[in-house]
Amino acid sequence: MTPMESEWTVGAHERAAKKKTHVSFPQLKYPSLRDKGLRDPVQWLTGKSMDDGAEGLWRVHDKLYDFTSFMEKHPGGEEWLKLTKGTDITEAFESHHISPTIEKMLSKFYVKDAKTARNSPFTFHEDGFYKTLKRAIHEELKKIPKDASTIADRITDGLFVTLLCSSSLACWFQNYFIATFWYIIASLSLALLTVACHNYIHRRTNWRMYLFNISMWSYRDFRVSHVLSHHLYTNTLMDLEISSLEPFLFYNPRKNKPLHARLGFFTEFFLFPFIFFFSFAKRFLNIFLRKGFFKAHYSWHDAIGFLLPLCMWFTSGSDFLHVLYTWFWLNCTGSLVFFLIAVNAAHHHPDALKDGDQPRSETPDWGEHQVMALLDRKDINGNTFAVMTLFGDHALHHMFPTLDHSILKYLHPVFIDLCEKYQANYRASTQFQMILGQIKETMRTEFKIANK
Repeated sequence: MTPMESEWTVGAHERAAKKKTHVSFPQLKYPSLRDKGLRDPVQWLTGKSMDDGAEGLWRVHDKLYDFTSFMEKHPGGEEWLKLTKGTDITEAFESHHISPTIEKMLSKFYVKDAKTARNSPFTFHEDGFYKTLKRAIHEELKKIPKDASTIADRITDGLFVTLLCSSSLACWFQNYFIATFWYIIASLSLALLTVACHNYIHRRTNWRMYLFNISMWSYRDFRVSHVLSHHLYTNTLMDLEISSLEPFLFYNPRKNKPLHARLGFFTEFFLFPFIFFFSFAKRFLNIFLRKGFFKAHYSWHDAIGFLLPLCMWFTSGSDFLHVLYTWFWLNCTGSLVFFLIAVNAAHHHPDALKDGDQPRSETPDWGEHQVMALLDRKDINGNTFAVMTLFGDHALHHMFPTLDHSILKYLHPVFIDLCEKYQANYRASTQFQMILGQIKETMRTEFKIANK
């Protein structure tokens, strides 16, 4: 290790201990409310609004806009603008709008320039990697078959029907082995359906995104923790999908990790089976803990998860207590499978850049950071079912989250060409290597230097 690397590493560990600045980006403020309370999506948005200098408006780059009059007209649905009011939406705006004509609309809602610098390290230069890629993808989308997305819809609908049928059969059959068989099918269907619905949560309001709530999780919460946090600030201190698991699991490398964090691969098996129910309970508690939460953040779709046990009871004719018992363990098993798929998907590997690892630059291109922060899986990409249910084609999905998963394979060649041109460190692994890598990553305590 060179003296410069050693000096940077020592400083990073000091910043991590003091929690005053971002570890990888020392010029930035440590996220407000990151380690407070329930670490839920509403709290994350509140903390972000404290740091972003948006003054109660919407910030894009260094300008403030008022989209209040545009909310109901927003093609993606007004919920996105409601959730992000008072925050910096630069990363969301850039990655969610591919057409260059969208930027011209901003001037209609301009209010004033921001008073402070952005509290985000990422850049979007016109000649940079991401903006160049976005222009190329915009042209490539014109060549894709119009009916390409129907495959993803059929997969999602098939998993939904399979879940309804198998969960009912798990209650209806009296034979233990036959009932167990259908219980396993139902658990897997729930996990895979929840992953597949992730394809629709990123996009404009649609009915399939509500199927996500069958898991007892909230698609609205997921829009914050996953879409607005994890996707935009991947593996950084602003990634809620990492901070919300602390102090039980520490995915970022840190000195003095507790033993249960170093053995995170095994800790997961005790924690993840109850995450779906825990998320529902945490959201329900906010009704009493946060003033105005029920009116602002609770809706009819929070009850969708209870429709599955009611369907099981109605169609199987079984005793209701037996149905509840089966549903509870079905949900726990599905929760475990879902999160094992998620943590072994792309980000938790020693080769994936994490907070604390020294980046190439203190102000990196957003797209290059995404490439550095994840690994694709070559044994999954290309198969639409696997991509839909195992978080495949993950690099392109992070770049352009609103695009249907089933069309990403058409965009892969142009993406690889630009990665080579800009020397973006694109890497692909296998599912087995990702599992081994995740075990190593939870044990990692030392920072590394990003590849130049």
